[in-house]
Amino acid sequence: MKIISVRENPDYKDRAIEYFQGSWKSVLPVIYEDSITHSIKSRNPLPQWYLLEKDSEIIGCAGLITNDFISRGDLYPWVCALFIEEKHRGNAYGSLLMEKAKTDSKEAGFEYLYLCTSHIGYYEKYDFKYIGRGYHPWGEESRIYELQLE
Repeated sequence: MKIISVRENPDYKDRAIEYFQGSWKSVLPVIYEDSITHSIKSRNPLPQWYLLEKDSEIIGCAGLITNDFISRGDLYPWVCALFIEEKHRGNAYGSLLMEKAKTDSKEAGFEYLYLCTSHIGYYEKYDFKYIGRGYHPWGEESRIYELQLE
């Protein structure tokens, strides 16, 4: 199992763009293309984009960003776009990507990590605490979770 930071491995840029676009079809493809491309040489610690590779196959992804299109702009960084291929679910592989996001957030000097989701029960297993609701520009709302980085 290998976690690939696209910033640290820019040769994965095109594969990452394609994988995120294929995994999150509800997001305009140009969003991932633009963000991943510009993250590689950014002066800032965010955004970060990660791929999870098993036996030379990409099986998952996640991002670490400043805002997940949600009203709580006062909170950051956010874990976003966490995805594990269906046939690989149930093995806690998502936790590997979350651990990388936690490590990078802590190294960048952040005290908390956030995420927004409609899922209940999954992120709590990894010590994320529900802190309230946030609102998206397209009229939906999501649950917001916070994790204190130690």
